[in-house]
Amino acid sequence: MTDYQIGFWNLENLFAPEGFPGREPWIATAVGSDLAGWTEALFERKAAQLATIIAAMSEGLGPDILGVCEVENRFVLDAITAELNNRLPSRNYNVVHADSAADHRGIDTAFLYDDRVFQVDPNTVFSHLVIRRTITREITQVTFKSEAGDEVVALCNHWPSRRGGAVESAGFRAVAGETLGYWHERIREVRGDDIAIIALGDLNDEPWDPSVRFNANSSRERGDTERALSARFHNLSWGYVRTHTTTDHRGGNRTIDGTLYFDNDAYVFDQILVNRSFLKGERGFTVRDDTARIELIPSMVDHRVSFGPIRFGLPKGDAARNVNQNGFSDHFPVSVAITE
Repeated sequence: MTDYQIGFWNLENLFAPEGFPGREPWIATAVGSDLAGWTEALFERKAAQLATIIAAMSEGLGPDILGVCEVENRFVLDAITAELNNRLPSRNYNVVHADSAADHRGIDTAFLYDDRVFQVDPNTVFSHLVIRRTITREITQVTFKSEAGDEVVALCNHWPSRRGGAVESAGFRAVAGETLGYWHERIREVRGDDIAIIALGDLNDEPWDPSVRFNANSSRERGDTERALSARFHNLSWGYVRTHTTTDHRGGNRTIDGTLYFDNDAYVFDQILVNRSFLKGERGFTVRDDTARIELIPSMVDHRVSFGPIRFGLPKGDAARNVNQNGFSDHFPVSVAITE
């Protein structure tokens, strides 16, 4: 048997430096004020900070596959993989990225993966747009094949935000959930209902919200998915909807009960969903659902009252005020182990 770790992390506004020559003009217009003062040195510092956390995952071995979101383009992804490969000589991280003009700020979803462990056929890479009044965000679908020839279909999600209010914007995330549910069913129709499927991402809703439960068709109870004949997910994030204790960067014990903190409130937006095949080991891979967790790397935990992750931030014309060069992201990573 072989164990692998699959994870997800929202990298929080990972843009190339200000004035990047490959930036689309419409992106420059949309985010120009946020990136004022976003120097190459600041970008390189953030890339190094993010790589420190990714390399610390899986007990210092790094994940085998990591879904990421809020990345501008291939340039920033290549910077992260270069940092990772320097830190982890046993790894050879590569990138799967389908550039999209969907998001209004030009931020994409993608995967980092060790190509010594998994292979990717470019013909299995798809970008599914979430359609509302305008297209927004996307779901990146990739089929990863192990050395033994077993396959797992992974879908990296970044659902519409709660801008304008959680209730007022709920319909947009319902559409995202329906989009994921639709492609889940289509994958089963094309690849067989025993293909292993995992969906990861920042859903901007919690596991009990209707978009996740009903639109994406996920359940808290493992047995509901094991018995289901339809395209149903088991939501592993219910396993970390509980109190976690970790050590922060100052050596104190801290209570963690969310993947994101906003106004001192914790939210479980970053989730991992798996299908029946993963639960029952029907085609090569079995999920170790008791290993699903928030990756609480101590250096990332804030010492203040909320104990959320330490943000890096964007300069917005005043880097001294708005950037913490010892920060990382506004989300914690999440991960789960699978066995082949």
